[in-house]
Amino acid sequence: MDKDTIWSNILDKIKSELDSLAYQTWFQDTELYKIENGIAMIIVPYEINKKIIINNYKDLVDNCFREITGNVYELELLLQEEAEVTPSIVETVKNDREEEVVYEISSNLLSKYTFDNFVVGNSNKFAHAAALAVAESPGKIYNPLFIYGNSGLGKTHLMHAIGNYIVSHSNKKVLYITSEQFINDYVAMQKKESDGTNFNYVDFFKHKYRNVDVLIIDDIQYLSGAVGTQREFFHTFNTLYEGNKQIIISSDSSPNDLAKLEDRLKTRFGWGLAVDIYPPDIELRSEILKKKFKELTSINNVPEDVIEYMASTINGSIRNLEGAVTRLAAYSATFKVELNLKTAEEALVDFINKGFVSEKNDIARIQKIVADYFQVTVDDLRSKKRSANLAFPRQVAMYLCRQLTDESFPKIGIEFGGKDHSTVIHSCDKIEKEMKKNKELEKTIEKLTKEIR
Repeated sequence: MDKDTIWSNILDKIKSELDSLAYQTWFQDTELYKIENGIAMIIVPYEINKKIIINNYKDLVDNCFREITGNVYELELLLQEEAEVTPSIVETVKNDREEEVVYEISSNLLSKYTFDNFVVGNSNKFAHAAALAVAESPGKIYNPLFIYGNSGLGKTHLMHAIGNYIVSHSNKKVLYITSEQFINDYVAMQKKESDGTNFNYVDFFKHKYRNVDVLIIDDIQYLSGAVGTQREFFHTFNTLYEGNKQIIISSDSSPNDLAKLEDRLKTRFGWGLAVDIYPPDIELRSEILKKKFKELTSINNVPEDVIEYMASTINGSIRNLEGAVTRLAAYSATFKVELNLKTAEEALVDFINKGFVSEKNDIARIQKIVADYFQVTVDDLRSKKRSANLAFPRQVAMYLCRQLTDESFPKIGIEFGGKDHSTVIHSCDKIEKEMKKNKELEKTIEKLTKEIR
């Protein structure tokens, strides 16, 4: 029997032993990767599946292997990215000393991250559009592309999606690395060989980073303070940029806020396009939760009140949303209880107690911060006065209320002296359009957003 037939038979036996929810949650999306040297390697969809299967179902899986194959294997559970071997770039080239050298460099892309499974909403649609534009025309538009935002909002997903799109639509060489990997390679370049030289390390470093068509570097903020590494990245950036190679960078802060990075680097980051990703609003959180239930648990038809409860309770980090989905599925399967609102409240109480709750910004608080910034009063913002020195701060305040709260346009209008919802929509649209061409306004919005958060 081939491995697929073996695993199909094993899953049939496991399914007959478990209730449907437990089977769907822990086994439905698994596959037998390979059997090698007495080890059965099984791919699971999520980290928690490893723990649950080993802790709760190992004997069951062992017995099924024995019945189907006549053998007992050591189990090794892997995530998809741990099992995948990313295609490597293998080249034979001449180094600076005209010697032929074979280089094998992995692109490090994770195939699970694509544009198709990226959930788009108000908080990330601009970043998504920019990423797709770069993927379709690498090196020709928005170079470099700088994506920034808090941890867990989808920056890494977008970067891998760009790389995977380019690889599947062209023969361009793509390299994804973290800033930590770049630092490690730079440090390795300082090593000396037995002859007292480091030529081979230098050649490898330059080929790896300067002989690609697309360089994607994650978490650039960790280069802060590393003077030598920043200098090397500066030269790498210049080489790629001058060759019209695409550069994609992510950070937790905007280029201007990377205080410990050299000014010449920050200047270059500003040559292209900087886009930010905000925490998702409640509508987007709901869509993400529905998708994560399907991706991580294979549970369909989750009650709408459960989705609403989770979307309004768990904060905007996608990692926290994923964690909540996994916890709820595990709780429901372990205690064999129906997936309903009561179960969700019981299962997620630790998330709430640990502070993973939605941070709802109060409209009144936003009004106060904006009023103080523009040196007007909150009463002025709520008034019917239309003078320019009040209209603009009012529009900024409305825009921020819409971006940083879950309130509707009508509700925001009421809080600004009974304004019609169309006035709020007009204000938000006006600020959003103005930000794209007015860098000073963009900086002001960023500053206010940080203070509010």
